[in-house]
Amino acid sequence: MDAGIIVLVVIAAFLFIWMAVGIKIIRPYQKGVVEQLGRYKSTYDPGLKFVIPIIQSVTKVDMRERVVDVPPQEVITKDNVTVTVDAVIYYEPTDPQRLIYNVANFVMAITKLAQTNLRNVIGDMTLDSALTSRDTVNISLREVLDDATDKWGVRVVRVEIQRIDPPGDVMDAMHEQMKAERTRRAVVTEADGIKQAEITRAEGEKQSKILEAEGIKQESILRAQGEAEAIQAVADAERYRQDTVAQGEAEAIRSVYQAIHDGDPTPDLIAIKYLDALGTVADGQATKIFLPAEMSSTMGSLGAIAELFTGEEPKKKK
Repeated sequence: MDAGIIVLVVIAAFLFIWMAVGIKIIRPYQKGVVEQLGRYKSTYDPGLKFVIPIIQSVTKVDMRERVVDVPPQEVITKDNVTVTVDAVIYYEPTDPQRLIYNVANFVMAITKLAQTNLRNVIGDMTLDSALTSRDTVNISLREVLDDATDKWGVRVVRVEIQRIDPPGDVMDAMHEQMKAERTRRAVVTEADGIKQAEITRAEGEKQSKILEAEGIKQESILRAQGEAEAIQAVADAERYRQDTVAQGEAEAIRSVYQAIHDGDPTPDLIAIKYLDALGTVADGQATKIFLPAEMSSTMGSLGAIAELFTGEEPKKKK
């Protein structure tokens, strides 16, 4: 009885160990390649899987993106300049079956392939093109590597050139060239600045002269307008004076005429009119002056008018 229990316990332990060995856990970033008796059977996705121990085996493949560092190497450019180039390659497996069965050491294989193609790509370019066209080099190298690694079940995501180092003497020459170019740009920039300053100054002087001429023009116009208005004002005043004088003379003539018509002319008024007439006659143009016969009364009136203006009393006749 005891021997039977022992046998059962041994069988149960063996079955437990056998089942434990057959249980496989495949993580989310992995895939499992199942082989049965040395031959490919299937590919397991992530999860809990069971295989038959001894008969079946599982090889787990990491499907995450990985990076391979390509060691620095010397490459001769198209213009016979030796440069040191290194790069990094980013890849991700796409088919775990081909990655296991089609290449033995993928990292070494892709590293050597990248070095060879770096020589080919850089060798077809001049030094200046290689230094300024890294994106072109990256794209060309990625396409070549992607085509070559497709049969290995791998996709090359991108290739990045880390550095391209020319020889020391070439670097010195490039530094001198860059320094000369920067000096040239500085001189050109300074010359452009002086040119722009002179143009701006000339434009300012031009605008100043234009504004000064406009000011003189406006001043002349205003002065002419003022003189014209002054002349017009004088003419209006003279016209007004003449109109006033004419009106006064007309009023005086009407008064004289009315006095004569009434038969009682005022001696003073007649005397004033005599004086006005004499002033007109004796303007320097006439050679002869005729005086009226009746001048005594008129002279008397003139004396009276003179007394009014001078304030002196008339002298009596002796």
